[in-house]
Amino acid sequence: MPLIGYLYGGTPEATVNAVAAFRKGLGEQGFVEGRNVAIEYRFAQNEFDRLPALAADLVRRRVSVIVTPASSPASLAAKAATTTIPIVFSVGADPVQAGLVASFNRPGGNATGVSAMNTELTAKRLGLLHELVPRAARIAVLVNPNSPDAELLSREAQAAASAIGRQVEVLLTGTNREIDAAFASLAQKRAEALLVTNSNLFAARAVQLVTLAVHHRIPAIYYTREFAQAGGLLSYGQNRFEQIRQVGVYAGRILKGEKPADLPVMQPVKFELVINLQTARTLGIEVPPTLLAIADEVIE
Repeated sequence: MPLIGYLYGGTPEATVNAVAAFRKGLGEQGFVEGRNVAIEYRFAQNEFDRLPALAADLVRRRVSVIVTPASSPASLAAKAATTTIPIVFSVGADPVQAGLVASFNRPGGNATGVSAMNTELTAKRLGLLHELVPRAARIAVLVNPNSPDAELLSREAQAAASAIGRQVEVLLTGTNREIDAAFASLAQKRAEALLVTNSNLFAARAVQLVTLAVHHRIPAIYYTREFAQAGGLLSYGQNRFEQIRQVGVYAGRILKGEKPADLPVMQPVKFELVINLQTARTLGIEVPPTLLAIADEVIE
């Protein structure tokens, strides 16, 4: 029976739905956990310095493939741990710039997967936030400094804000305590809107983030629909679980004999705009009809 190593930077609780999506993709290739494939799970509990040891442990277990769904730090740890065992990742960062693959079409080496293009979507998200709250002159951007694309995300946000004549205040937030501190400083920095960038930490603290944003009455845009469903004002990005399902599909294809070097890195073809009207009313914001018209989902 082939053995899959599942490596994630966050907690088991935060990835329950992601595991289900991964199993669905595996199932589409004919693999069912416990029947004809086994899975070894390793979680870093948001302590990313544990990832190299967890990846090395999976290598010692001689797994057939390592998957790192929705975790750039885990993907980099797996890549550093082995040059022979196939790796299937899903990341928000650019996998070429991160050093995971040589190119999108021809990954080369032992890794392939899915890129959510979160960095490239920074300008789009800022534009949507500006359309919703056009009077907001200063926009705060929440960035996890432990993310491999933290510096790039900060630069993209500053460039996008400058293009629309707005100022950006980057808040580096890498721990739970720093999340509370970041929101406490929003008033001091006179931020009038907030962009939350992609991070495993932020995904694990989605309810905390949206609760703080509403409490401080600051309009915020997030990178996946889970935030809007938890009470966030609006989100724009790929369906995260569709992305992880594709990781399962690729893992199944590799178990059947295909090589990662021959499987191009997948990129999203559809992005979802989700607006939470209930939160908009709470914040006293009237959502423009133009935004409502293009929304994929409006939460009443």
